[in-house]
Amino acid sequence: MLLFNKIIEKLELTNENKRLKQAIKKEYNFKSLIKGNSKAIENVFILMDKAVQTNINVSVIGETGTGKELVAKGIHYNSRRSNMPFIAVNISSIPDTLIESELFGYEKGAFTGAEGSKAGKIELADGGTLFLDEIAEMNLATQAKLLRVLQERELTRLGSNKVIKFDVRIIIATHRNLQEQIRKGEFREDLYFRLLGLTVDLPPLRERGNDCLLLAKHFVNDFCEDNGMQPKQISKQTQEKLQSYHFPGNVRELKALMELACVLSDGDIIEPNHININPLNLHQNLLSQEKTLQEYDEEIIRFFVYKYKSVREAAKKLGVGKSTIYRYIQEAEQHD
Repeated sequence: MLLFNKIIEKLELTNENKRLKQAIKKEYNFKSLIKGNSKAIENVFILMDKAVQTNINVSVIGETGTGKELVAKGIHYNSRRSNMPFIAVNISSIPDTLIESELFGYEKGAFTGAEGSKAGKIELADGGTLFLDEIAEMNLATQAKLLRVLQERELTRLGSNKVIKFDVRIIIATHRNLQEQIRKGEFREDLYFRLLGLTVDLPPLRERGNDCLLLAKHFVNDFCEDNGMQPKQISKQTQEKLQSYHFPGNVRELKALMELACVLSDGDIIEPNHININPLNLHQNLLSQEKTLQEYDEEIIRFFVYKYKSVREAAKKLGVGKSTIYRYIQEAEQHD
């Protein structure tokens, strides 16, 4: 009877494990994880699909708030390493003096305050994926040590001589231009080529077309459901306001705006006054683009033509002739 119970218990655990694996796979399906159907995001899905087929290192680049960690998780949980750990390390949040101990681990007494032994993030990720977020913030001394560790595929904890071998896939992310960091002498070129692998370039929200509205509705639905609120709709005027904004904080900023809008809206419609865009952000974002005057003019014209769905109306609102609008459109198409 005891043996029978153990067999049943083992079968139940096996079935539960299968259910959990299926749930994780469903949760981290690319299109469930990253909402969007724009061409830019479809290209990201294509690269992610290529990444999961092998153990190649992956570099995820993109502005702050574009969802770089989601891409990393999507790749890991759809790869052959999905049953092993996914360990994320945000380099920018760790003081320089602690980065080595966080990555490589330490033994008791290795330094003041080391009251016990601790495995580092690389060791914890063995067999799985190590996600190094904001890699460009790592100091040069640690970069040199990380390069050696990755080349040898072995490490020693601080305060120890014991060699620990490991097998991890590395995914890095940064909002900086690493080649520019190399030119400045702030990032090692040899480490760059060791980590580079397959590059996934995440587009900013302003380059994702109607994905902005798709994401906005998704965030509203999720927030309402999570907080027991009645479903809310986004008015046409609100949608136009969202599409006219460049979102310097990208998807993260959009999520925060829509959750706040749900709270501010007393009814079942989210109106433009519920979208709390800081005017300073609009000004800073405009300047941050560093475009030519003609490029700004083209962008303004595109916006008004899109908003009014009429060249005549756009020309009227801008106080220019229709021929001016057509000329800018033609020149913009030639640039594209």
